[in-house]
Amino acid sequence: MPLQFPSSRTALVAMLFSALALSACAGGKVRIPDKSYKRATDMGRVYAPPPSILGEGGLNFGGDKTKNAPGAGTGIAINTFLWRASLDTVAFAPLSSADPFGGVIISDWYAPPKSPNERFKLNIFILGRALRADGIRVSVFRQVRDAAGEWRDAAVPKDAGAKIEDAILTRARQLRQETQRQQ
Repeated sequence: MPLQFPSSRTALVAMLFSALALSACAGGKVRIPDKSYKRATDMGRVYAPPPSILGEGGLNFGGDKTKNAPGAGTGIAINTFLWRASLDTVAFAPLSSADPFGGVIISDWYAPPKSPNERFKLNIFILGRALRADGIRVSVFRQVRDAAGEWRDAAVPKDAGAKIEDAILTRARQLRQETQRQQ
C-alpha cells in the first residue's frame, strides 16, 4: 500500500491542536522548595525531604567557608601549603598533569643535565587537608639508557621518595610560617 500524506488542511488542524495543547501547559507555576520545605501526603502526615546522596551540604570539595584558615572556602580538599610546596619543589621537572582537586601531580620524564643517560619521573599524591608527614606520598621512577639507546627501568634508591617528601614538608612549613607572619 503506498504512503498517503495528509492533506494540508489535516496538517494545519494537527499543528493547531498541538500548539493549543502545549500552550495549556505553560500557565503552571513552578515551586522551588527551600530547606524548610515539607511534603504532605493525603493521610495528613508530614515528611521531611529525603536526604541527599551527597550529604547534608551537597557536593563539596573540602572548602569550609566558616573557618578563618588560609585557603578556607577555596573548594580544594587538600592542604594548600602542601600543594604549593610540591609545585615549588618539583619545579625543575616538566609537569605532565596537575589536579588540585584530587591532589595529584605527575611530572614528565626529566633527565638531569649532568647525566643525560638516566631520567626520572615523579608522582606526588597529597592525601588530605592536614599539614602532616603522612599527608603526602611521592613515587619516584627511574630509567637508564642502554647501549642500543632504549630506555630501561632501573632501581630507585629506597629513600628517594622520602627525601622528596621531606623537602616538600619543609617548604610547606616555610609557606605556612610566611602566611602566619603576614596576618
